[in-house]
Amino acid sequence: MGDLRQIGDSGVSVDRGTTPATLDFSSPFNVAVPFIDRHVAEGRSDRIAIRCGEETVSYSALAQQVNRCGNALAGLGIGAGDRLVMVIKDSPAFLYLFWGAIKAGIVPVPVNTMLRAPDYAYMIETSGCAGLCYSPEFAAEVEPALNQADHRPDAVLVEGDARPGAEALAPLIATAAADLAPAPARAEDDCFWLFSSGSTGRPKAAVHRHRDMVATSEHYGVGCLAITENDVFYSAAKLFFAYGLGNAMTFPLWVGATAVLDPARPTPESSFANIAKYRPTLYFGVPTLYAAQLQAFEKAAPDLTSLRLCVSAGEALPGDILERWRAATGLEILDGIGSTEALHVFISNRIGAVTPGASGRVVPGYDAQILDETGAPVAPDTPGRLLIRGPSTAGYYWREPERTAATMKGDWLDTGDTYLRDADGVYFYCGRSDDMMKVGGIWCSPFEIEACLIAHPAVLEAAVVGRADDAGLVKPAAHVVLQDGEDPGAAMAEALRAHVKAALAPYKYPRWFTFMDALPKTATGKIQRYKLRDP
Repeated sequence: MGDLRQIGDSGVSVDRGTTPATLDFSSPFNVAVPFIDRHVAEGRSDRIAIRCGEETVSYSALAQQVNRCGNALAGLGIGAGDRLVMVIKDSPAFLYLFWGAIKAGIVPVPVNTMLRAPDYAYMIETSGCAGLCYSPEFAAEVEPALNQADHRPDAVLVEGDARPGAEALAPLIATAAADLAPAPARAEDDCFWLFSSGSTGRPKAAVHRHRDMVATSEHYGVGCLAITENDVFYSAAKLFFAYGLGNAMTFPLWVGATAVLDPARPTPESSFANIAKYRPTLYFGVPTLYAAQLQAFEKAAPDLTSLRLCVSAGEALPGDILERWRAATGLEILDGIGSTEALHVFISNRIGAVTPGASGRVVPGYDAQILDETGAPVAPDTPGRLLIRGPSTAGYYWREPERTAATMKGDWLDTGDTYLRDADGVYFYCGRSDDMMKVGGIWCSPFEIEACLIAHPAVLEAAVVGRADDAGLVKPAAHVVLQDGEDPGAAMAEALRAHVKAALAPYKYPRWFTFMDALPKTATGKIQRYKLRDP
């Protein structure tokens, strides 16, 4: 054996002397034990686990609040296996609810806090949840959703003062017992749900296991980002989706580090202020925010000296944004691809080995294959459909057997993305498989054209979709957000058309340009290209 580490008395051991690290789980295994309980036993009681505004939460306080919250939920009649829907802002309460539920055997279901009442009604009905807890900031959408839904949870809680039909969470936690034995579970048992972002339609509930957060934290967090207890994590991406859940919660808790939480929606100004104030070592963003931050550099000189590494996911990072960020800050951005179904990043660039415009190489512990339309593997530098497998993939979608069968193919997960792999094993994103278009009989990647447009100094963001011309033939159509002060006229369209013609194969240039104030996106920053297609 190599570097064998027993993670406290937590039911999991890790051999970091192997590549990938070998994970061994005992039975029973409740994942709240290694992420929450063990830190007190290992002497981290006084270390800061969370910083949120002026509030700090130590590891001992976190463990106690998790226990109290688990007891409070059970005291309301929410039982083992029941679902708890969470519409909670990034705050310590999110962690208390999430881990308290898991430790008590309840299944937490954190959901997007930017949705509308019909979306929440759908999730309440789909989950059949026994409990729901929301932050008061979201009452205007959650409370109508409770009235619209055919199912109403028995327990409705609010993070803050009590509201009509909702009991205050804090007093329940304060009066609950501070000791809680972990509910019996196995590493392969259902643990929590995450709804997909719905970039191509109705969201699906991916059901994750107790082992999944251990796998992503060890294989990607430790294995690729080299995280340690000395790191301070700041994620502009929010806790309610998979990328943010790892960045700002599971990764720091896995190594006993500190997480910085900000309930507000991130902006360049707020992210710069948080970095200056909390001095994080790791910053996790999305391409849209990196682009906006680069634009803000023209008026601001933020202090980023605490950072050792920047990370991007949610949407492929154009190479031009990486190069401009590196030139402006001296920092690399590690781009990668992950998904709700895989829980976090499974293909990533590496520290000191970044390929601009590429997603990188397969994360140790995962496998990938690229297949053509017949299901056969493709040759290097040939685009095809990306499938991956690994120890963190969801087992199924809740009550969605047809969609489960279409996506979870045995051990393999069909990502729905088109990729190509070069001869060196580096993976390049070509777009969502549904977004690929044939122009002149040749497959064409919207992302390649978008990356070319973004390289033009007048362009902030771009999205490309296929559109039929007068002859019924598909050609690229570009939707563009310009930098401040640029003129969205015919001259700009012609300049951008010429720019693409000069850089790419002639058939790839956009035939049409639409200038927009903003592109439609999911909460994870993914461009919703289907909303840009002609009906």
